[in-house]
Amino acid sequence: MKLNPYLNFPGTTEQAFNFYKSIFGGEFIGLTRFKDVKDGDKMPPAEQNMLMHVALPIGRDTILMATDTIESMGQKINMGNNVHLVISVDSKADADKYFNALSAGGKINQPLADQFWGAYFGMCIDKFGVYWMVSYDPTRP
Repeated sequence: MKLNPYLNFPGTTEQAFNFYKSIFGGEFIGLTRFKDVKDGDKMPPAEQNMLMHVALPIGRDTILMATDTIESMGQKINMGNNVHLVISVDSKADADKYFNALSAGGKINQPLADQFWGAYFGMCIDKFGVYWMVSYDPTRP
C-alpha cells in the first residue's frame, strides 16, 4: 500500500509545486491545465491556465499531487490543519535540510528536536498554508 497525498490550492498550485520541486528535486510526471481538457476553453479566462492536475515524485515510493480549486465550478478551498504531510527521512541532516526549506516564509509550530519517543521531529506550516511534520527516527528501518 502507498499513500500519495493530494492537495488542493486556491489558484496557487503551480507556485506551490515549483516551490516543492526546488526542495525535493525531480520532475513533474503529470501537469495538466484546465484549458487542455475538453471544454476547458469555455471556462473563465482566469481559470483556464490553472492546474487541473500536477504530480511530483518525492523519493522512491511517494507522489505528491494537487489541483487548483475552481470557484466557477462551485469549489471552495478550506485550508487548515486537517491535512499534515509527514516526511520520514534518513538522517538528522536531511531533517534539518527539509524542515528549514519547508518552513522558510511560513511558520514553525514545533522546532526540530529530539523527542521522548526517540525521533528527531518538528512541525511547520509552509508559506502556502500546508502543514508538515518532519521526522528522523533512527530506530526505524
